Amino acid sequence: MTEIGLSELRAFVEVARRQSFRRAADLRGMSRSSLSHAMRALEQRLGVRLLNRTTRSVALTQAGEQLLKRLPAVLGELDDLLDTVSHGEDEVVGVLRINAEEAGARWLLRNVVPAFLERHPRVALDIETEGRFVDIVAEGFDAGVRLADAVPQDMIAVPFGGDVRFLAVAAPSYLAAHGVPKTPHDLQGHRCIRQRLPSGKRYRWEFAKGSEELAIEVPGALSLNNSALMADAAIGGLGIAFIPQAVAAPALADGKLVPLLEDWLPAYPGLCLYHASRRLVPPALKAFIAVLRQAGRGAA
Repeated sequence: MTEIGLSELRAFVEVARRQSFRRAADLRGMSRSSLSHAMRALEQRLGVRLLNRTTRSVALTQAGEQLLKRLPAVLGELDDLLDTVSHGEDEVVGVLRINAEEAGARWLLRNVVPAFLERHPRVALDIETEGRFVDIVAEGFDAGVRLADAVPQDMIAVPFGGDVRFLAVAAPSYLAAHGVPKTPHDLQGHRCIRQRLPSGKRYRWEFAKGSEELAIEVPGALSLNNSALMADAAIGGLGIAFIPQAVAAPALADGKLVPLLEDWLPAYPGLCLYHASRRLVPPALKAFIAVLRQAGRGAA
């Protein structure tokens, strides 16, 4: 069999998980045509089709499903081995600075930070949270944490925490008084709780169904910049909110909120820790990434 490159295998995992060449290409910082060429080359070297492609979708073949089932664990073990070898026997020391949005920082604090600090007690970990997007290199951070779509294409991204899904939600009392929207366009006749972005702009609500994608500037008198506050406002009957499913989950389970337009709201690539280069990565960051990957496999 012709030798297969690790980059092709990693690219296959991203395409298979995202079921989208566009999203996988953005995450890996390459063009869709280059990614498509890499997948065709991989299939030729293996002598088997891995992906069924149409103009609108990507689906795994049976061989592709078999490869995806085992390949991520194999690649993860290889990454851990390389990290261990590169660290040698020296104890990891120093300062590790990470700039993260709030949800990502919370995930790391629950799933990664305790094990990391126990394993590397001589590392000073500094996690700074803020909504605005920053240039991590210019501002002296070793890594950043943002949703995959926001990671600059010239950065190396390490996904974690799984995909994310945003939901449109409202209180039963609001829906009883104002009706239930059937399509995203119906939101123009409703009170919406809008999100103020760190840039000062208001977030346009994004919807997708089949090949149709929409980004809607919704109406509303109330704007907030925090998902938990938006959930509280929706529970109070102030309008329809557009928030992460994880934030809405407790109120949905209690019946305080009702999901809307669910067939228009697919999951998207979730959080990534990202850094500037594969070369000369600081030992503390390498160690943190190793623990992050282990936590991700445990959470899965």
